[in-house]
Amino acid sequence: MHILRFRDAAYVRNGETIVAGANLDLAPGEHMTRACGSAREAEALAMMASALARATSGSVTIGEFDPRVQPVHCKRIAAFVSHDPLPLSHIDAARYIAYRAALWDIEPAASRTRAQRLYERLEGMHEAFAYPIVGALLPLPQLLVLDRPQAEFVPQILDAAAGCAVLIAQTAAAAS
Repeated sequence: MHILRFRDAAYVRNGETIVAGANLDLAPGEHMTRACGSAREAEALAMMASALARATSGSVTIGEFDPRVQPVHCKRIAAFVSHDPLPLSHIDAARYIAYRAALWDIEPAASRTRAQRLYERLEGMHEAFAYPIVGALLPLPQLLVLDRPQAEFVPQILDAAAGCAVLIAQTAAAAS
């Protein structure tokens, strides 16, 4: 059983191939870093792996679901964390966690406790990068997809995501 599978998955945007013929298998609880040729490719691959972008050819399955047909089911399994930091000037961390908890129907007190524990595992990481990871892990996803995370914090992220499959889409330079 795989939590994530790509078979010759490609992503084309405005006639330009961004991801070409990607193949990967990720089992539950497994961690994988996928080296990509560019930041655009890493972002597109991560978005396909979390059902936020659909492969234009080939196939992607998340759990046992096809994101082209069952995107909502896929989004219940996979959590996506963007490369871009959370703009904390527009929202404070407590409101962000409350929003994420309400989105997933998680009891508020339990969500605050879980968020605090997750945040503590991300020691040293700036809030703008830590809270999107905390928010993604709050509903206990089966798959965490990271678009070009800060390499120095990957060990803490993997610790916080213990038991969860993790796909890291990284540029080739950052992956080496």
